[in-house]
Amino acid sequence: MRSGVRTGIVGGVFLVVAGGVGYGGYNLWTGITGGSTDIGTQSAPRTGPVTPEEVTATAREFLAAWAAGEADRAGQMTNDPVTAGPAIASYREGAGVSEARITPGTPVGATVPFTVTATVTYGGVSKPWTYESKLAVVRGESTGRPLVRWAPAVLHPKLTAGATLRTGTAKAPAVRAVDHKGVALPPEKYPSLGPVLDALRQRYGGKAGGEAGVETWIENENGTPSSTLLVLSAGKPGELRTTIDAEVQAAAEKAVKRFPKAAVAAVEPSTGAIRAVANNPASGFNTAFQGKQAPGSTMKIVSAAMMMRYGIAQPGTPVECPATVQWDGATFQNLGRFTTSGDLTNAFAMSCNTAFIKAIKPLQAKGVHNTALGDTAREWFGLGELWSVGVQTTDGSVPESSGTETAASYIGQGRITMNALNMASVSATVKDGRFRQPYLVPKDLDGREFATAEPLPDAVASGLRKMMKETATGARGTAVRAMTGVPSPKGAKTGSAEVGTQSTSNSWFTGYSGDLAAAAVVEAGGHGSDAAGPVVADVLKAG
Repeated sequence: MRSGVRTGIVGGVFLVVAGGVGYGGYNLWTGITGGSTDIGTQSAPRTGPVTPEEVTATAREFLAAWAAGEADRAGQMTNDPVTAGPAIASYREGAGVSEARITPGTPVGATVPFTVTATVTYGGVSKPWTYESKLAVVRGESTGRPLVRWAPAVLHPKLTAGATLRTGTAKAPAVRAVDHKGVALPPEKYPSLGPVLDALRQRYGGKAGGEAGVETWIENENGTPSSTLLVLSAGKPGELRTTIDAEVQAAAEKAVKRFPKAAVAAVEPSTGAIRAVANNPASGFNTAFQGKQAPGSTMKIVSAAMMMRYGIAQPGTPVECPATVQWDGATFQNLGRFTTSGDLTNAFAMSCNTAFIKAIKPLQAKGVHNTALGDTAREWFGLGELWSVGVQTTDGSVPESSGTETAASYIGQGRITMNALNMASVSATVKDGRFRQPYLVPKDLDGREFATAEPLPDAVASGLRKMMKETATGARGTAVRAMTGVPSPKGAKTGSAEVGTQSTSNSWFTGYSGDLAAAAVVEAGGHGSDAAGPVVADVLKAG
């Protein structure tokens, strides 16, 4: 055991204190001090699930070695010692953990929760640090030994592959984020903004006039801090003004909490300013900005623009809407195999799939059926261009297609991917008549360039607004129920997207009211008006 570290077991609590006198290790599997840590050695490898006794003993032995600072020994108790050993060593050295107590909880099957109560020290400054994590015990494939299944999250629940814990002078000063009116945006009140504000801090903290403090943070593989875990000494935060609106953000945070997995974004059509972004879960992946999911029938906004652009149909043009339609050997159908008659506006409002897929043949005659949708999306809606929002986002993708993928793309399936921010921008473009790239901080803060697109022709803009209004207010509109009570002028489009083997489709909805546009996606939420619709409506009402 390494010198300068004292370890012991006190009432089931593992303790390590830097600077103490070294003791022999305590082998919790065999119950003897010192000796080998070869847990559960058998004459022949055991098979089958790990036993409760193996789970308890393996977890306690691993946690004791970790707490003692014995990284190599702890690593050998995992199913990936090559990765685990250095990671555990970095916990003490890189994170500056000078003392730690690790208290195991009651196992649940092969999973053992535990609480870490640590002291972090840097530059003569110390601060307590407490958090919870868990580990799982598995049987080694070749040895039959019970081993800890290694994952970075064992060390801390926010750690991911390639990331490390670091303590030191922060790489960027903290920021005090405010909305466009100067209202403070603390992440404790607006939890979905936590990851967004972390990203803004790393990019703009040095421009906001603050002074860096001493912190513990998670550092990504590329050396960029991603999340502050502990503040040992506060620096001086600088003020960073964002485009967020505190009232709209509060409504968005509340709305997404209705569902286990939901995301929403709101954009001001006249400027492109992002007024809200919210996700549930609030921490971790920013689905609203970085998601890549099929948008379902909300994509019919772009498909309708394509049809007008290429002279296939105008809002008042009669179109067929049969229950099913064939393309390239595949059958596409309407929800519930409904049929209707009337013009394109009616087909749009009722979300008739077959009417839009029937647009393929005349476009094929023009030789553009595989590229027309992508060209329209990029040149009029800015989708597929590089957006410089101020934090990382994923651009919408409408790739060239062929065969049945072309038919699927016209109704927002196939290889098309969008997120809530992309679709909020689509509605904003319709409302304003031109694409204005969404942004979270002004471009003059760092001189970045915004993506641009051609303005919608007047006839196309007015036609799309007419169809979205009919969807939100007309007798047959699929968005009427959700948009009831939302102030006029308003418009909307519903969508549901089938995803792999998922039994229930994702719920999509996008719309606008006044000078605010929003879009939401609810995983496995079903019809657009059932789940995502109420989320968007609540956000629009707050605008």
